[in-house]
Amino acid sequence: MSQVVAPGYGAGRGFALVVVLFILLIIVGASMFRHGYYC
Repeated sequence: MSQVVAPGYGAGRGFALVVVLFILLIIVGASMFRHGYYC
């Protein structure tokens, strides 16, 4: 994994991954809340 990438590519990719995970977390949380799984 010692591959040289363009400056900002790794940071941008990591930021996109965090955004995707955050959106998935919101969707799952909203669906769980809608079905009443929260205490």
